[in-house]
Amino acid sequence: MTISAPPPYRQLPPPVAPPPYQGVPRPRRGFTATVLAGALVVGGGAGLGGAALWSVLDDDGADGAGTPTTAPLRVADQGAGTADRDAPDGSVEEVAATVLPSVVALDVEGGGSGGSGSGVVLTEDGLILTNDHVVSLGGTTDAESAEVTVSFADGSTATGDVVGTDPLTDTALVQAEDVSGLTPITLGSSDDLDVGEQVVAVGSPYGLDSTVTSGIVSALDRPVEVARDEQGNATAYPAIQTDAAINPGNSGGALVDMDGHLVGINASIRTTGSVQGEAGSIGLGFAIPIDAVTPIVEQLRAGEPATHARLGIEVGTEDGGAVIRTIEDGSAAADAGLRAGDVITRIDDHVVEDSTALVATVRSYRPGDEVTITYLRDGEQQTTTMELGSDAD
Repeated sequence: MTISAPPPYRQLPPPVAPPPYQGVPRPRRGFTATVLAGALVVGGGAGLGGAALWSVLDDDGADGAGTPTTAPLRVADQGAGTADRDAPDGSVEEVAATVLPSVVALDVEGGGSGGSGSGVVLTEDGLILTNDHVVSLGGTTDAESAEVTVSFADGSTATGDVVGTDPLTDTALVQAEDVSGLTPITLGSSDDLDVGEQVVAVGSPYGLDSTVTSGIVSALDRPVEVARDEQGNATAYPAIQTDAAINPGNSGGALVDMDGHLVGINASIRTTGSVQGEAGSIGLGFAIPIDAVTPIVEQLRAGEPATHARLGIEVGTEDGGAVIRTIEDGSAAADAGLRAGDVITRIDDHVVEDSTALVATVRSYRPGDEVTITYLRDGEQQTTTMELGSDAD
């Protein structure tokens, strides 16, 4: 499916690496994708420095008169009952302990530039799920030729090989070499999420490995488009929106429920700043639902090209929906009786407000799925049922 309107988002080249912050062993530079106003940023990686607002306050340790105090410090009683307690069931602490061994940091070099992101361990022998824009440095390098270093939670590292990528769903697989006995994450179901449900994000923002943040599911099926290729094919998905802090470097990391099950892959944020420089979290983070990613993972893992559902139309945005500009002969849309000028307003129970919402919604289906399309023709609402086609045909 192609979109005739100009893309609302654009990818930025890697920024110049800021000076490393002392004590951080692996400073990184990163990449983002953003919009001109109210930016939506694909969270790449970043080194510490100007982007991270660290400060140290001068303090000579004296009282206001400059005379050292001799008053004793108050220290908690370390006796019985005050030792470190086990994490309560269902707490963020318990989730973190479960998930941290399954999340890695990825350092990527290619085409004379570099960046970093996060990944999630899928198998004991090192198959790792991440974003396409992490291994392709935001589309600036060939992912298959990129040099990838995987850093595990225990401090060990391994070389990674890119197994396969799918830019249209921003999905990639990396195989860590010569590893075994890893802790794979448990896959959950994004379809079972509810708005208001607690979630935890784990990744490596700004090169700070094994960072844990928490929040809630703020919205579901939020249409997010972060890129578009020369043919007009959009990288779009029906995102999980969360207020858990997600920053550059979190991309490819885990969004999990309170059972520690993977429900999404953190991929982008919205920011209010200029498109220049790095952007940070303002509580509007977006993750790709794991249920939409799993079929793609299975195809890439088997060495097959990723396939996607398609309608066979070119669309634009019109008040109230996505207007059909052109229809391919023999496509799913043509066979269902749709015509140029029809305005699609709904797919099954999913409201379609514009062309981005249409593409993102179709991405949540698989080729061969049967859907009901609601559309307007000459101002009159109509419906039709169709079997979705495949971009492999």
